[in-house]
Amino acid sequence: MNTPNTPQSRSDAPSCPVAHGSPTAFNDSRVPMYSPEFAADPHHAYREMRRQYGSLAPVELAPGVSATLVVGYRAALRVLNDPEHFPGDPRTWQKDIPGDCPVLPIMEWRPTASRSAGPDFVRYRQAMTASINQVDLYAVQAAVEQIATPLIQSFWPVGTADLISEYAFPLTFAVVNSLLGCPPEIGQRVAAGMAAMFEGIGAEKGNQMIGEALQDLVTLKRDRPGNDVTSRLSQHPAELDDLEMVSNLAGFYGAGIELQQNLIVNTLLLILTDSLFGGNVMGGSMSTRDALDEVLFNDPPVANLLMTYPRQPILINDVWLPAHQPVLVSMAACNNDPTIRADDHTGNRSHLAWGVGPRACPAQSLAYMVAQEAIDQLLDALPEMQVVDDSPTWRPGPFHRSLAALPVTFPPSR
Repeated sequence: MNTPNTPQSRSDAPSCPVAHGSPTAFNDSRVPMYSPEFAADPHHAYREMRRQYGSLAPVELAPGVSATLVVGYRAALRVLNDPEHFPGDPRTWQKDIPGDCPVLPIMEWRPTASRSAGPDFVRYRQAMTASINQVDLYAVQAAVEQIATPLIQSFWPVGTADLISEYAFPLTFAVVNSLLGCPPEIGQRVAAGMAAMFEGIGAEKGNQMIGEALQDLVTLKRDRPGNDVTSRLSQHPAELDDLEMVSNLAGFYGAGIELQQNLIVNTLLLILTDSLFGGNVMGGSMSTRDALDEVLFNDPPVANLLMTYPRQPILINDVWLPAHQPVLVSMAACNNDPTIRADDHTGNRSHLAWGVGPRACPAQSLAYMVAQEAIDQLLDALPEMQVVDDSPTWRPGPFHRSLAALPVTFPPSR
């Protein structure tokens, strides 16, 4: 692998034919993942990373915050299936990160499975998985229909709508609040904080908003438990304390609102702008689930995450990864790795959008069901929808793949 920025060894030191990975070797050539240019065409950036660096690329998540991005599918599998060498605990790394760093609220340590290792990981993972597995999917499907119908009716007579602010966000917001037994006024504070964290704008304040709102929810549910994820989590034998409860609920909110919304909208964009793919879905020869998987391959709502921090320097594909420095998996890039990429994804769910191994998403079935039902309800009601702008704006940020808006038109009707 070419390493033009690798410092030369001293003449009296043994030579090392292996390239040295982040953070020191490529500080002058890191790819900034926080820029609007990256958000506008990340797939071009991934291709250039792969061409120049191979499967492990040096990136910046924010100014001065270096990381290694895994853009090769097989390298990602090695990282994700080896939690012993690649744990998710960032505490050593974050000691040197200033408190106002815009990506720190997303990356910092929390008492959750995704940010822990060893027995703590098992404890948090079991508690959250058990709480999610008790969700009645049929009841949630009925709830999505009940939520979607009045939303559609609210803009149906107008003939125009922004499918994010008027449909996907309020729908996912209501669904998550229902699953968690959360009053809307608390949920609104959490949603505002989540948006700030993913965009890295006012992230520190957003993080504080989330913590305060979810503490109110935990207090409410400890006093008045119900048939919801929050109550089941608080009653689990793991006996999570308030901080652990707040942190795990924050992860559920982040996936259930911000990322679920992105999955719905990105799939609607595909169906409404890709004539071949959209025609097959609308014509019935392909299912909405096929469209969801196409998006999960190409534009997954979480494009770059699954953060790990190697316990010690480790060699992968002729690159030394330094200890305790962030290694992120680019699900979007790995899914499109030419060594495994196929032109037809129909029925293929080998993408990394849900993660793999011990840190795979425990709510895949729930997320699929909510997104599919939300999309089907909208397409059944408004089959003549058309996107106003075929080149919409993507929100900047190193982690997500998220549209700023998705305006559509359709024949108004009462």
